[in-house]
Amino acid sequence: MIVVVLYVVGHKKPDTDSIVAAIAYAELKRALGVEVEPRRAGELNLETKYVMEKFNAKPPELMESAEGKELILVDHNEPSQIVNGYEKAKIREIVDHHRLGGLITSEPIFVYIEPVGSTSTIIANWFKEKSIEIDKTLASLMLSAILSDTVIFRSPTCTEKDKRTAKELAVIAGIENLEELGIEMFKAKSRLAEKSARDIILTDFKEYTFKTMKVGIGQVETVDLSELEPRVGEILREMDAIRGERGYGMLVMMLTDILRRGSLLLYSADRREWFLDALSGIRMERRGDRVFYAPGIMSRKKQIVPPLSEYFEK
Repeated sequence: MIVVVLYVVGHKKPDTDSIVAAIAYAELKRALGVEVEPRRAGELNLETKYVMEKFNAKPPELMESAEGKELILVDHNEPSQIVNGYEKAKIREIVDHHRLGGLITSEPIFVYIEPVGSTSTIIANWFKEKSIEIDKTLASLMLSAILSDTVIFRSPTCTEKDKRTAKELAVIAGIENLEELGIEMFKAKSRLAEKSARDIILTDFKEYTFKTMKVGIGQVETVDLSELEPRVGEILREMDAIRGERGYGMLVMMLTDILRRGSLLLYSADRREWFLDALSGIRMERRGDRVFYAPGIMSRKKQIVPPLSEYFEK
């Protein structure tokens, strides 16, 4: 008898939720008797490394190509974000909290998308619904993923379900101060002085196709925006270079201050009006050429992608 192994994998340029969701969903499936292994589609960022080390957890192995494999996608469904070789793989499931991004499959599959702040919120509640115990380490990881994706409950994507689930996981993990853990994580992620402008742009970067327009959107979250402000010119020059190399019509960079709850928005585009018109509904203060400060703007998924999608798909 041949046993088919399924692989649970998150998106390219993985963040903490993408990595933890793969670990958690693989553990849930195994508890239900399914042969499944977690994988990752890229290198860990500094925040995720911090979380893995803090809670003595082993990250998933790297999947360089999905060719010939059977996949469960977590925390994404945009074709540009899927592990290399997916076109020659079989996608069996999608568990996500983002918009539907145009993926076409050859046969029906299980798709679950819920508008919450974190994929780990979804999976944690499935453990609860199925009365499957979550151990202390996994609870700590899922709690960290929720804090990361909801920006310590400050993101507009955060729901009451995220907050309730995080509190339940915190009890299991024995963690009392969620704000303190979240700040520690973002400080680990925000060691920006050590990074080149290119690394700052591409560490948390996603590519979208709106009709025929290719758009790249990067985001860096920090507890102190002042450490990035002197590097704005350098970052803009690198954005221009990346846009030319990859053929984007526009590239947007969000430099997000999680304590002040706002973002510097930088852009590189073939046409200036694409950025200004598409985001005309956002209150922005000009801070320089191609640089704006947007108070209250913290979520790429909920506050930047929808107006860009609406504008370009018209």
